[in-house]
Amino acid sequence: MDHEIYWEMHGSGEPAVVLHGGPGSGSTPWWRERFDLEKWRVVQFDQRGCGRSRPHAGAPVVDLSDNTTQHLLEDVERLREHLGIERWVVLGGSWGSTLGLAYAEAHPDRVRALVLFSVGTTTRREVDWITRDMGRVLPAEWARFRAGVPEAERDGSLVDAYSRLLHDDDPAVRDKAAADWCAWEAAHMGADPRWGDPVFRLCFARLVTHYWRHAAFLEDGALMRGLDRLADIPGVLIHGRRDISSPLDIAWHITQQWGELVVVDEGHRGGAEMTAQIEAALDRFSGV
Repeated sequence: MDHEIYWEMHGSGEPAVVLHGGPGSGSTPWWRERFDLEKWRVVQFDQRGCGRSRPHAGAPVVDLSDNTTQHLLEDVERLREHLGIERWVVLGGSWGSTLGLAYAEAHPDRVRALVLFSVGTTTRREVDWITRDMGRVLPAEWARFRAGVPEAERDGSLVDAYSRLLHDDDPAVRDKAAADWCAWEAAHMGADPRWGDPVFRLCFARLVTHYWRHAAFLEDGALMRGLDRLADIPGVLIHGRRDISSPLDIAWHITQQWGELVVVDEGHRGGAEMTAQIEAALDRFSGV
């Protein structure tokens, strides 16, 4: 299947690329607003299947077989080559931190520095934490999430069950599954107002479950084992102490091998303190 990837560029200084979260959230103006555009040339794009890229995963019928981490890494490289950029700084948050680590480990010669926040590596353990173990923290909300799938599937993989429902032939089944999935996401990390759009939330839920059920299409633990490839790349990881979606230990373990950790007293979506730390890290790397 042919994919059209929407991208845009702002500023005229040092090159940087933005890797948005989700998967499936799309890239918004918030990302480029973190940069001083007199110092930076910011490239942002909507990853396959979401935002203004096509085909869109919120369509009634969609094939996600060529939407994998490996395909996304190829898209980043093709965009870099298309723009004639030799090396750039990478900013990634949430799912974008997984993608940023994967990109830097695959192409360390193309990355000048990494700024990652709300860090995760999308391992099976992390997916199990979000979809099952976190029920110990948010029992009522998780019970409603679990009840969103047929009774026979409630003790199995909830992410697989939701993925199946999100591709059901009945649009009412798809929409309910997307609403139930996003309600659980809102419970543990905060709501996204765009989830009020049924096409957006279906796209988002389909892509999140697609990547999560395959543990980001990466061999389990591969990103941790590949950190030695980043030895010559400076990096800052910014993470919320109150982030229950991606517990702090993930970022902490990474920075025992590579990079610097900045801990803020906020949750997964962050706030003023996380935003300030992101901007400070970018400003630090503007002259690298």
